[in-house]
This record gives sequence, structure tokens and C-alpha cells, in this order.
Amino acid sequence: MSNSILTRVAAKTAAEICQHCPLGEAAQKLLRSNLTPSQYLNALTEQQLDVDAIRFLAHALPKREAVWWACVCVRKAQGGTLSSAAATALQAAEKWAADPSEDHRRAAMAASQAAGLAEPAGCAAAAAFWSGGSLAPPNLPVVPPGEHLTAHGVASAVLLAAVLTEPARAPEKQRAFVKLGLDVASGANRWKELSR
Repeated sequence: MSNSILTRVAAKTAAEICQHCPLGEAAQKLLRSNLTPSQYLNALTEQQLDVDAIRFLAHALPKREAVWWACVCVRKAQGGTLSSAAATALQAAEKWAADPSEDHRRAAMAASQAAGLAEPAGCAAAAAFWSGGSLAPPNLPVVPPGEHLTAHGVASAVLLAAVLTEPARAPEKQRAFVKLGLDVASGANRWKELSR
């Protein structure tokens, strides 16, 4: 993996990202202060620490790209098996990624609540809602979301998508999801812009 593959990642070092990223002990031991995000992600994947690689990517990507990655993984894992509420939540998250407006952000939360956070699509939609703005209803004082809530929602969506169906294949799916994340991080996999 080259250092330039994560073109959508703004952080210069992996350590910057890992300050807010929950990692396992083995992943923590691999971290060095001078590693680039690409070098650290490469180390994680070489050691088959795919859960940590997913968490790291969720924190490394900009919020819009991270939510899009969660949507891509959910769609790949569940495809046509989504419940009506989960399909609506996934569509709401995808719509926000394509056009991160306040209306789409609020719609994503309503869809997430209907689907629930036990659904990967519900986590993806919640991650979109947690991307900014206020957690409070529009007519109440602003309650900003925590800076890293979107990353936690994205990681939850991706990790749940890997185990919800065929959990025995979870490691294989996690590796595939990391590769999808690399496509998003390089700009090769992007949403279609919504026409206004």
C-alpha cells in the first residue's frame, strides 16, 4: 500500500487518528509516532487485525466519506435482505452522503430510530446524523454531537454488517470491507451527487 492511497485522509500521522480510536492491544503495539496512516493501516492488515483496521479507517476518513463507506459495506453485506426500515435507513444515510444538508441529516436520524442501532443500516444513518449540527430538536438550544460519534457509528455499522449474516465468514468480510474503505479513501468509490 503506498502512502498516497489514503488521499481523502487529512491526518499526517496514524498517531493523530489513534488518539480517539479504540484499538486492541496488538494494534496499539504496532503504533509508532512517525507512521503515516497508510503505513499503520498496512501494518494492521498484514497482522490481520481487521477489526482494528476498520475502527482506524472509520476515524481516519472525513465524515462524509466514512458514512459512504458504511453504506457501501451494508449494501454489500445485506443487499436485498434489508427490512423495510433498514432499507429506508440505508437510503437516508446514502442521501446524506450524496448531499450532506441539514434536512438530510435530520431525516437520517428519524430513519435510524425506526431501524434501530442493532441494524447496520441504522448505525450508518445515525452516523450521518451525528456528523454535525445539533442533537436536540430544531426548536431547542443547540447540543453539538461529540466529534468522534460519526466514526463510532461508522465502525459499528461496518462491524455489524460483517457478522449479522453468516458470522462464520466475518473475518473474510472484514478484509473485504477494509478494501472497500481503501477505495473510498483513495477517491475511487464515491457517491453520485444529487441533482437539485
